[in-house]
Amino acid sequence: MAIRAEYIWIDGTKPLPYVRSKTKIIDAGTTEFPIWGFDGSSTNQAPGDNSDCVLRPVFSCPDPIRGGDDVLVLADVCLPDGNLTPHPTNTRAACVETYEKYADQEPWFGIEQEYTFFQENRPLGWPIEGYPAPQGPYYCGVGAIEIAGRDIVEDHTQACIDAELNISGTNAEVMLGQWEFQIGPEDPVSVSDHLWVARYLLYRIAENYRVDATLSAKPIKGDWNGAGAHTNFSTRAMREGYDPIIAACEALGAEGKIEEHLAGYGLGSEERLTGLHETQRYDAYNYAVSDRGASVRIPWQVHLEGRGYIEDRRPNANMDPYVVTQLITNTCCEALA
Repeated sequence: MAIRAEYIWIDGTKPLPYVRSKTKIIDAGTTEFPIWGFDGSSTNQAPGDNSDCVLRPVFSCPDPIRGGDDVLVLADVCLPDGNLTPHPTNTRAACVETYEKYADQEPWFGIEQEYTFFQENRPLGWPIEGYPAPQGPYYCGVGAIEIAGRDIVEDHTQACIDAELNISGTNAEVMLGQWEFQIGPEDPVSVSDHLWVARYLLYRIAENYRVDATLSAKPIKGDWNGAGAHTNFSTRAMREGYDPIIAACEALGAEGKIEEHLAGYGLGSEERLTGLHETQRYDAYNYAVSDRGASVRIPWQVHLEGRGYIEDRRPNANMDPYVVTQLITNTCCEALA
């Protein structure tokens, strides 16, 4: 008996990569998924005269769209050198290396993925001309006027559950047509794997509704909220005490670290991180308790209990989770070592 394995990978398009996928027919019961090739010249990962690239399976889960015994296979991209050397666009390899270096500190992440539905070149639910009512009732809203796209969100949520991804919640966001799902807590590599597959499922399910799900950091200019990927982080020491929490916050704002992190936090920081709409400016850094206008927020219950996690609010919705979790793990765990 044969099943379908949908191989998913991240391409080399600049400034932001696309998710790509193609189907391999394999024997049912396969647990060791084979490497596979693709045309890197069509994905901005190789020249036409030396176009072969290799897909190395790194994570698999049930395919909730096709059902049955079909599977989704997330793969990273390698060079066709016989050694499976990571391709220059392969950001997962560095994330794995950093995690292995600091695994003894047990770094955990929870990522809040915001996104915006678009249809016919405008956010879903927006009038053909002009704007909807100002922001206010849309965040966690209920009702046909306050919400657009809930049917897609429900289908996506169930798909993530059926795929056995660690999805931990969903909610409508501040701008009409904008939503969020959360993945985690997981280690840096696993949370990133799960997030990329969850993104794939979001795009695929939105196809059925002829809707585009965009990760643009500032999908609508002006007095409208941008879209982020707030990244929650802790180590075992942070989950046991408050001093390591402050040390992690200080490390993220150390000399040279602000610029390094922003460079890896996705496209559009200058448009989204303006000091308005629940953000700190991109060229400033601070941390504070319960302050959604801070670069890094310490949740109120963490301050009260003296242990827990921090939330880096700077990553944009279009960030690469392998890059972001690698940066935060390296900076904070190095400081806490």
